Amino acid sequence: MELRVRALETVLGEKGYIDPAALDVLIDTYQTKVGPRNGARVVARAWVDPAYKAWLLRDATAAIAALGYQGRQGEHMVVLENTPAQHHMVVCTLCSCYPWPVLGLPPVWYKSAPYRSRVVRDPHGVLAEFGVTLPAGTAIRVWDSTSEVRYLVLPMRPDGTEALDEAALAALVTRDSMIGTGLALAPRVPVASSPR
Repeated sequence: MELRVRALETVLGEKGYIDPAALDVLIDTYQTKVGPRNGARVVARAWVDPAYKAWLLRDATAAIAALGYQGRQGEHMVVLENTPAQHHMVVCTLCSCYPWPVLGLPPVWYKSAPYRSRVVRDPHGVLAEFGVTLPAGTAIRVWDSTSEVRYLVLPMRPDGTEALDEAALAALVTRDSMIGTGLALAPRVPVASSPR
C-alpha cells in the first residue's frame, strides 16, 4: 500500500496536480502537530492542575487554545467529565464532526453508519464491543457533535497515578478514552524480578 501511495504521489506531482512540498507540510502537520497526543496533554494538565480543569470545564475552547491547540474543527469545544456515576460518549450522527486539533483525523469506525446509529440506541453494547464494562449504576450519556460544537471527554484519572508527572499521565490517555469508547490506561507496575 505504501508503495502505491508513493507511486500515485509521484505521478500526481509530475503532472503538476499536487505540490510535493505542500503535501509534505500537510503530512507533517497531522503527524507532529495535530492528533490524540494533543488531547492527551490537555487531559493530563486537567488531572494535575485543578484550576486548569475548572477552566477547561467552564470554557474548553479557551483552555485548550491556551495550550496551543486550536484551529479548524476545534473552534467551539465542550469538555465532558467522566465520573464514577456518569460516563460520556461522543458521536456525530449526521457525518463525522470531530475535534481535529486535539484528536487528529477521525478513525474509520467513528465515521461508520453502524457506530453512528448504534451508539445512540445501545451505548452499553458499543462499549462492550470496545472492551469496556462500566460499574453497575453508571449512567451513560451520548453527545452528538455538530458543525458548531465539538466534544472532548475528560476520562477519569486512573488509580495509582498520584506519583506520575504530566508527561507520564499523558501516556495513559488514549484517543478512545477522549471519545468515551475507552478508558484511560492503568499505569504499568514494574514486575519484581524473581530470585535466581
